[in-house]
Amino acid sequence: MHITDPGFEPRALTLPLNEVHLWRVDLDRVAAEEARWQRILSEEERARAKRFHFSQDRQKFSATRALLRTILGAYVGRNPETIVFRYSQKNKPFLESNSGASPLEFNVSHSGSRALLAFARGREVGVDVEVVRSNLDCESIARRFFSPAEQKELAAIEAPEKYRGFFRCWTRKEAYIKANGAGLSLPLDGFDVSLKVGEQNALLATRPDGGESALWSLCEIEAGEEYEAALCVKGKGCVLKS
Repeated sequence: MHITDPGFEPRALTLPLNEVHLWRVDLDRVAAEEARWQRILSEEERARAKRFHFSQDRQKFSATRALLRTILGAYVGRNPETIVFRYSQKNKPFLESNSGASPLEFNVSHSGSRALLAFARGREVGVDVEVVRSNLDCESIARRFFSPAEQKELAAIEAPEKYRGFFRCWTRKEAYIKANGAGLSLPLDGFDVSLKVGEQNALLATRPDGGESALWSLCEIEAGEEYEAALCVKGKGCVLKS
């Protein structure tokens, strides 16, 4: 699903247990409607928005958070303004009063002019998107954060594709960490992801529990020519609706 209209107002949404819904937001098209988005945000979110130095960063943050509230409200049948977020010990957000056998899970990422919002029922989900940049020493960063297997795969990629390979790896690792909910307690080099283009089974190995990798689905998702993005969800056999 794509959001390009600043007047976006979804009707009631249904999310079956076997589906993951991915919403793509064109922030260049919707972020300028700041007054509308600000009305949806909580006091704490408005305070966070004010701390951004540049107006475009404030607008994109406000639009992303307001659209998260709007879509969540359509799934759970509540006004966006009344939604309350709580945070786990590892700082992963969840909905207050979201109990039951199949609670609504969600995750958000934004970079540049893209925002991705992922939703599932009864299964953890993580999403990450990054603008591909070439103004960084990707191999030095990889030596610090990537596993030996990932470093080797990255080293085999010729420039200028090496930068895409770096962000392909980074987004896949971030999506898994966000879905897992372990935060910084899960070392980035404690698991291996594939750097292959279009990979739909990208979580290759987990340590110290090698069986953990079989519990997750990690795949590449399309976010635009200048972006790399990935989605991770607990379990196998789910249908991605995007």
